[in-house]
Amino acid sequence: MSPLADQADSASIRQDAVSIFQAGIAAADPYQAVKRHLVPELFGNCSKVHLIAFGKAACAMAQAASEIIPAGMLADRGIAVTNYENVTRVDNVDVLGAAHPLPDAAGLNGAKLIAERVRNANEHELVLVLVSGGGSALIPYPAEPITLQEKIATTDLLLASGATINQINCVRKHLSQLKGGGLARLAAPARLHALILSDVLGDDPSAIASGPTVADSTTYADAIDVFTSKGVWDRLPSNVRQHLEQGKRGNIEETPKPGDDIFKNTGHTLIGSNAISVAAMLQAAKNLGYETKLYSDHLCGEAGAEAEKLVIHAKVLTASRPLALLAGGETTVTLHGNGRGGRNQEMALAFAIAAEQQGLTGNWTFLSGGTDGRDGPTDAAGGIVDRNTLQRMIQAGVNPTALLENNDSYTALKTSGDLVNTGATGTNVADLQILLIQPAP
Repeated sequence: MSPLADQADSASIRQDAVSIFQAGIAAADPYQAVKRHLVPELFGNCSKVHLIAFGKAACAMAQAASEIIPAGMLADRGIAVTNYENVTRVDNVDVLGAAHPLPDAAGLNGAKLIAERVRNANEHELVLVLVSGGGSALIPYPAEPITLQEKIATTDLLLASGATINQINCVRKHLSQLKGGGLARLAAPARLHALILSDVLGDDPSAIASGPTVADSTTYADAIDVFTSKGVWDRLPSNVRQHLEQGKRGNIEETPKPGDDIFKNTGHTLIGSNAISVAAMLQAAKNLGYETKLYSDHLCGEAGAEAEKLVIHAKVLTASRPLALLAGGETTVTLHGNGRGGRNQEMALAFAIAAEQQGLTGNWTFLSGGTDGRDGPTDAAGGIVDRNTLQRMIQAGVNPTALLENNDSYTALKTSGDLVNTGATGTNVADLQILLIQPAP
């Protein structure tokens, strides 16, 4: 095959990977998901509906709900809190922008407005809560006397330590007035129902946005264990340490547990998830003529290590026609350097390096991307690499391995033209991975 033909073939496979990724994002469309699941029976004999939405998909979800809620039933204007990139106008809803992944004062203001609205709901009214990924950071409401800056420092410490999303959520629940069932506690005795777009593997409602409307089985002791296991307990702000210690001693009320009376009038419906998006990708790959295999629907662990495992797995596969190996999940990154990037960019760069080291053959392309369109503190959704990626980096004068060691995957992928840029997608169901391999002739 001539160099030009090889280049064209690689471009075609890369486009297929992007198309499959976009199919996964489309399957998590929050507007359509609410339209499918918000049924008239949910309103029952309620006199009023309080509309509350938070997360990266809040605007699209709130717009769909505002079109369905019967005329005259909406109590005041709804409240939606989303990340700045996803702010759009919504009929009959006040939309507030806030920061993600680290919370800010605007998010605190939004959380206080939500708390006040929910607290005022009465027994014959419905609190309709639309929950999507990112909600934990977007509505921070620290337990007193913890300040927002102390909450931010704590979140930053957890992210840098490589803590899993479940560990981070456990801590958030025990530092918050809304998370871990706190919102449900404020809403009682009103009816409450949540429509949930899941960004958490396994779709545990107590983990999505740190479970503000459902029971929490974790404890203050569990939260303390997260910090001690990561070796960062002594680096916590003193107010945070004291609050957790007081909670462990029983001097501060625990989060509401399963069986608590406040949950008698609450419910929830899962309307979208990573698993649904992975299924859509499998179908899209089949439609493009690929033999499809599910690599994992629960991909987790260190991004770099998981990339190498995937390379080793792919190396022993045999296929007579183009193969699509697909996955969904949420990896982590333990920071050792001071570069820029996110878990998806790190996984893509690590895959390219491991593919060369392991001698992965065939014409391959690997894409790892976040369905929200933002990977870590960057403007990229993730990365897409192929067998020529490292060569492009080296020709541009950068050292891919050194950049990976410095957690600077953004610089590496930007240099080689391998960033995936979708812009804010308005949804969030964790991450998607696509490995396409065209067998060597």
